[in-house]
Amino acid sequence: MKANNGYLTLTIATIITAIGLGAASAASKESSSSTPQQVCDGMRQSFQAQKAKGVHARYQWELSGPNGGEWWIDVNDGTYTMGKGKIGNPSVTFVTSDKNWVALSNGTLGGKWAFFTGRLKIRGDQNVARKLDEIFP
Repeated sequence: MKANNGYLTLTIATIITAIGLGAASAASKESSSSTPQQVCDGMRQSFQAQKAKGVHARYQWELSGPNGGEWWIDVNDGTYTMGKGKIGNPSVTFVTSDKNWVALSNGTLGGKWAFFTGRLKIRGDQNVARKLDEIFP
């Protein structure tokens, strides 16, 4: 009987995973006219200086795809600078496609899901990576 319960659990888990993959795939295919540059420009308006007090972090994005490229943000104790290109010694580097970054930013693709399915790679300090959502909600 226990073997059957294990098999049933495995089967249910497989079905849930398949449904989840389909939903994530549909979400990431949603059309959006935004570009990574527009996402970065929008981040300027959402900056929360009080949440960035005491934070010293350098974020790098490496985006593939037709609208891809490299962007960076340097957060320094309640202030930030932002630019296009590479920043030296990033605390965190996000690697994904241009479409996935836009979908992550507009909420049609979840960050955890993107990470666990390999659509988003994060190199560096995971705690610093999570802090980005507080600083730029």
